[in-house]
Amino acid sequence: MLGRDYEGISRLMTGTTTVGIVVNDGVVLATDRRVTAGYYIAHRRRGVKIWKIDNHVAATMSGAVADLQKVLDSLTAVAIQHKIETGKPISIRALANYASLIVFSSRPFIYLVHMILGGWDPDEGPVIYMLDFFGTLTRETEFMATGSGSPTAFGVLQDGYRKDMGIEDAIKLAVRAVRSAIYHDPGSGEGIDVVVITKDGYREVDSTPYLKELIR
Repeated sequence: MLGRDYEGISRLMTGTTTVGIVVNDGVVLATDRRVTAGYYIAHRRRGVKIWKIDNHVAATMSGAVADLQKVLDSLTAVAIQHKIETGKPISIRALANYASLIVFSSRPFIYLVHMILGGWDPDEGPVIYMLDFFGTLTRETEFMATGSGSPTAFGVLQDGYRKDMGIEDAIKLAVRAVRSAIYHDPGSGEGIDVVVITKDGYREVDSTPYLKELIR
């Protein structure tokens, strides 16, 4: 954790692009794979930036890896405990509020975390939340992007999003948004990971066919 008066906080906000899209049939999460440390590219192979919390909920990761692992480990433990005690999956709203409390309670220090928490809620259906490093929590009704590539991704999402789009179109849009960010942001790169969460659960999607379609 960093103090809020730390002068290099903006420089250490690691580069990445993460995207979350909510549609009637579920939630699509997508991220790039490049791992950076400031301006240094620390990993050119697959850096996984989507954390599966339970079969109905996952989170994208943007920020400091150690801080993200701390928060997400706690969320995973809470989700497991809730399922053991009640026999039911935890609500995403409760999980998001717990994440906000963890981050907010760290003050005057700061967890460098910026995540999109999303999935299929047992009571509310498809939902996504955005959490920043001050503990600010907002529920997003359409889409969200985080990381250094998010300005580019937001432009693509704003242009392509439709309220009546299905999962397949949402996957295509998410891939296009992250791919566009990779082309314009040096902190993003090395490929794209995509996850879909519906009432049937969590599944990973191969982005290769969608990337090939964009290149045609």
